[in-house]
Amino acid sequence: MLIKALKGKIHRARVTDTKIDYPGSVGIDEDMMKAAGILPYEEVLLANVSNGARVETYVVPAPAGSKSLIVLGAAARFFSPGDIVIVMNFGYFTSDEIKTHKPRIILCDEHNRFSPLG
Repeated sequence: MLIKALKGKIHRARVTDTKIDYPGSVGIDEDMMKAAGILPYEEVLLANVSNGARVETYVVPAPAGSKSLIVLGAAARFFSPGDIVIVMNFGYFTSDEIKTHKPRIILCDEHNRFSPLG
């Protein structure tokens, strides 16, 4: 049996822009993605702390060092620049893997500067 568990998380990042006229996804600073262990095109759950919206989409890399988090496509209707969001990424683990698994979590400040959490 496989167990679905948190693999990576970007906690309390700020939305820097939204673009409705885009096929869909969320653009995230490549450095933030790497720090949280999130790969390009992986599925993520976006939770909007500012309004309670939750949206599933996939990640596309934004330029490294840009501090960008751009909600793209239909999901942009649920987010506004400045909103605080949590980006969660999940994986499937065996019973043995889950015993030692530690998710990669980063905490962002109001300018999307980040540091590891925990």
